[in-house]
Amino acid sequence: MPSQFTPDFYKRFYVSPRTRVTTKQEMHRRASAVAAIVRALDVNVARILDAGCGLGWMRAALLEQFPRATYVGLEVSEHLCEQYGWLRASLADYRPRGRFDLIICYDVLQYLPQAQALRALANLGRLSRGALYFHAPTIEDWRRNADRACSDGDIHLRPADWYRTRLHRHFRHAGMGIHVRRGVPLHQWELETC
Repeated sequence: MPSQFTPDFYKRFYVSPRTRVTTKQEMHRRASAVAAIVRALDVNVARILDAGCGLGWMRAALLEQFPRATYVGLEVSEHLCEQYGWLRASLADYRPRGRFDLIICYDVLQYLPQAQALRALANLGRLSRGALYFHAPTIEDWRRNADRACSDGDIHLRPADWYRTRLHRHFRHAGMGIHVRRGVPLHQWELETC
């Protein structure tokens, strides 16, 4: 398990107003948007996996949108698991019973070295029976989009196509970071997938 996810890490990148990379409100909006798209795609959500859930800032919004769903917060940080009751495991090795209708994998894989990232991506295919929201900063993002003053640079940057190629093995991209498991009906107009 990575040792960098200490209380100081979360204080710096999530709690301190001067150095945080996001806010609880922004994550609530993101989760609400993801849920709206998943509902529009007509994916029934009874089980949610939030892989790398951190402080759990997406949990409330997801359960507001899917009130009958069960939520599993998966996290490698020992202190967060103790504090919030998350399940402590790495996405690369997590083997639960059953699969999930909605998986959130937001800003996780950039922390995994190549072999673990490959295992995690393959595992996402095994764990999913519906939709996946996937986000990871890429080399392209680091050059064009990242605010380096508050972004964690201790990560593995990969090209966007590296992720796309591997996700494409198990999923079809539906837009806005949402991917639908191959075999799940997906009916979209051509320009909705751009």
